[in-house]
Amino acid sequence: MDDILISGASVAGPALAYWLSRYGFNVTVVEKAPALRGGGYAVDFRGRVHLDVLARMGLLDVIRSRQTHLSSISCVDGHGSPVARMPAEIFAGDVEILRGDLGRILYSATRDSAEYLFGDSITGLASQAGGVDITFSHAAPRRFDLVIGADGLHSQVRRLAFGAGPDVVRDLGYYVSIFALAGSFGLDRSGVMYSVPGRTASVFSAGDQAIAQFYFSSAGVDVESPQKSVAEAFAGVGWRVPELLAAMADAPDFYFDSVSQVVMDRWSTGRVALIGDAACAAGPGGNGTGNAVVAAYVLAGELAAARGDYRTAFARYEQLLRPYVAREQKQATGGSQFLAPATQQKIDQRNRLFRMLPYLPAKRAIRYLSTRTATAINLPDY
Repeated sequence: MDDILISGASVAGPALAYWLSRYGFNVTVVEKAPALRGGGYAVDFRGRVHLDVLARMGLLDVIRSRQTHLSSISCVDGHGSPVARMPAEIFAGDVEILRGDLGRILYSATRDSAEYLFGDSITGLASQAGGVDITFSHAAPRRFDLVIGADGLHSQVRRLAFGAGPDVVRDLGYYVSIFALAGSFGLDRSGVMYSVPGRTASVFSAGDQAIAQFYFSSAGVDVESPQKSVAEAFAGVGWRVPELLAAMADAPDFYFDSVSQVVMDRWSTGRVALIGDAACAAGPGGNGTGNAVVAAYVLAGELAAARGDYRTAFARYEQLLRPYVAREQKQATGGSQFLAPATQQKIDQRNRLFRMLPYLPAKRAIRYLSTRTATAINLPDY
């Protein structure tokens, strides 16, 4: 039970590869992108559990050295004047880092101990008594003892192994678009949000560049023409939105997807298991990146503890993680109203709440609420 294939080289995949290699498993990671994905949106880690796992991996200090250092976030009106300001830790957690930087750190920690197949993907998966036979888009067919799907919201492994229908992915009613801007957008370690009913445009400082984010209602979206959909959704919107839409046309890292959750009755079938967003995407505010590294620690630890008995390992993995993930998904569902409030009244209510946050005891209470789900698990000591 030593040869394990992981599909996906974003966060959960390399984090799992780190622990499995450390326990002596032979690990192969297949990634459809031709190389590591650069740039991307900011992700964060919150509370003692996330930070403890990163520390056990020996990566906490290097991740801290690359963090964005976001200091504050302002909600502005159409003229750019602040109407509310909040501390960055509410959104940025204890450590915030660009997803691309995190990916490079995880890859550097695993490239010498795991085999990486970039520019390739799984096309066929057949479970046998002695393993799982895999066909790839380019590489020769191979057999592995176990296969782990860490390939995100639209997981190919999930589709091949579980035959999961569309009801597994729950649309929260929004779409998101994210891309990097060429310059800093005049921001100095800060972020800006501008909302009109059903739509929010945001820009966040990320070192020497800025990251633009659009959230908007999914009504009438043409998923085959994502840039056109974003442009139409924000047509006529004020502030500096036209400037952001113009930059979107040339963005090399343009990202577009639904704001969704993945809810499944089981995360494993036979010799195949899922991890991260492939198993249980929570959506924005659901600690997805932190959950990915925690899940990788637990799954690898259980496989090592039950060496040769993958059924027991998969069952223990789910038993430990499901209550943790359920809280995160509930938190993300409740917080989706802040992404793009549907009415001006709801925008005003959100802004009033944000204005309260810098003041005690509200700041302390919100800080507690923002980390309580991230810390709601007792990690086994494998």
